[in-house]
Amino acid sequence: MNKKEIYEHLANIYLDASSKSSKKKHRFSAYPKSVFGLFIAGGIVLLGLGGFFTYHHVQNLNPSSQTALFLYQDTAKINFNFDPAKKEVFSLDLKQLNLSKYSALGFALKKVNPRDTIRLRVEFTNRFNEKSEIYIKNISDKWNDFKIELSRFDRIKYWGQMKELAFSVEEWNSREKSGIVYLDNIRVLK
Repeated sequence: MNKKEIYEHLANIYLDASSKSSKKKHRFSAYPKSVFGLFIAGGIVLLGLGGFFTYHHVQNLNPSSQTALFLYQDTAKINFNFDPAKKEVFSLDLKQLNLSKYSALGFALKKVNPRDTIRLRVEFTNRFNEKSEIYIKNISDKWNDFKIELSRFDRIKYWGQMKELAFSVEEWNSREKSGIVYLDNIRVLK
């Protein structure tokens, strides 16, 4: 026997042995390959549909979800006492933060005394000392989430390098002379 004949003989032995073992191992080998192809394709389609519906279900749980940059995640406390008269401020150094890609300011807020009427001043200052403020009224003694469009701070023309964000209670914006206001999850939203 020459080399070619030896290789062909070994190949026949190997192929014959492998076809016999595959018949023993696979009980579905009598089915045509197209049936298995349909089975696999059907499984892929079902997995794809399951993923699609799961994605849309999760998206619909919170349709107003936005990307947030937390400026301060802890709970901040403004403990005001206007004897003598002054204003109480909680401020954040924004360290020249670029807020030009953000659209809103968000935070949670509550007061301690349910009978007190308080208006909270919220003020942004940029690098060029442009300042703009708005007032939050109807503050509850339960946590409420507030979302303020940055466009409402209309005296800020340049949001590229922000210097400070300040929350303050002023004497003339509180019925009581002392009290506490809590802030939480202070963030900007895209």
